Order: sequence, then structure tokens, then C-alpha cells
Amino acid sequence: FSRPILPENIGYIAVKISSGSDNEKMIAYAEEIQKAIKTEDNENVLGWIVDLRGSGGGNMWPALAGIGPILGEGIAGYFIDPNDQQASWGYSNGASLVNQTPMVQLSNPYILINPNPKVAVLLDKGIASSGEAIAISFIGRDNTKSFGSQTCGLSTVNSSFNLSNNAILFLTNGYMADRNKHKYGGPLAPDMESDNQTIIQQAIEFIEN
Repeated sequence: FSRPILPENIGYIAVKISSGSDNEKMIAYAEEIQKAIKTEDNENVLGWIVDLRGSGGGNMWPALAGIGPILGEGIAGYFIDPNDQQASWGYSNGASLVNQTPMVQLSNPYILINPNPKVAVLLDKGIASSGEAIAISFIGRDNTKSFGSQTCGLSTVNSSFNLSNNAILFLTNGYMADRNKHKYGGPLAPDMESDNQTIIQQAIEFIEN
């Protein structure tokens, strides 16, 4: 999706999920997102459109660190296993965190000119797995609403197990949950159903009203 034409008081950022776990590449990708936020930001910005459409699986930590200035500080979600063991994820001071341990740390994080803005999150069927983790991060955030269609439905935690015949078995062994510990495991539904013709206008109206 190309950047839509928007009023000057609305910022726009599209977030895709990167793959791989090379530390330098993860930091570079997170910095790229924050640079894009900085470019869009000005003192008149009332709110932001965060476009997650088409964000499939991969590594959630660079994207979470990158979008942190808009998402805001603190716990944004949880991994919860069948025994109710919980690990939190979130953003603080330029880092994406799991249980307060930095996963991707930026040395010079961007800070929004107007903190705690309104946010419209755009969803579609192309959002899966790590993309759904970023979408979940915005659920329960103040002044936030999602638009579009339901996501793919892979909002789970998966682990790999090495078998004796050298095969690798991937098993789902937990759920993603939002900051209020509401568990998912299937598709995420938007707050407001929208098609590609109406989604941007609905997001603008939400931010401006």
C-alpha cells in the first residue's frame, strides 16, 4: 500500500515485519521505522495511522522497537502458555522488551513531539503471527481504534523441537494476549469493519473527531 494523501495533522507509518535475527540488521530496521516516524512528525500532528496491512510472520522485535514512539512506553502484551506461565512484551526507552529484557535496543530513540496521540490501526487478512503481535500491542491502548478486516489468525506462540531423525517439529505451545491479558490464538477482529475504499477515510474521521 502506498502512502495515502492525508491532512497535515495526521502522521502515517506502514510497518512490515523483518526476518532474521542478526543484531545489526534488527537495529537498522527499527531505526528505519523511527526515522520514518520522525519525518512524518510535526507539532500539528493530532494522531497517527499505523498501517499493518500485509505484515506477515518474521521477527516482531525490530518492528516493536521501531513503532515504540507511537505505541508508548510499558507492557503491550503477553505470551501465555497452557500452564498460565506469562512473559510480557512491550517498549521502553528505545527498546523492545520481553520480561523487561531488551531484545532490540536503539541508542538514540525518537520521542514524539505530541505524546500519547490518537492512533488508527489498519488491519487485513495478510497480517499473521508476528504481525498480529504488533496489532495486539495496540489493543487496550488509550485513544486507539482498529479498522479493516480480520487478521490471518496465527496469534500463537510456536516452538521448534529437534527429533531423533533430524526432522524439526514446530508446535504451538501458547497464546498471544493483550495488555489486559485477554488471550487470542485466532484472528483479530477490527473495531470497525472497513474495505479498502473506506478504511483511510474512517481512520481520518476517528483521529479528527
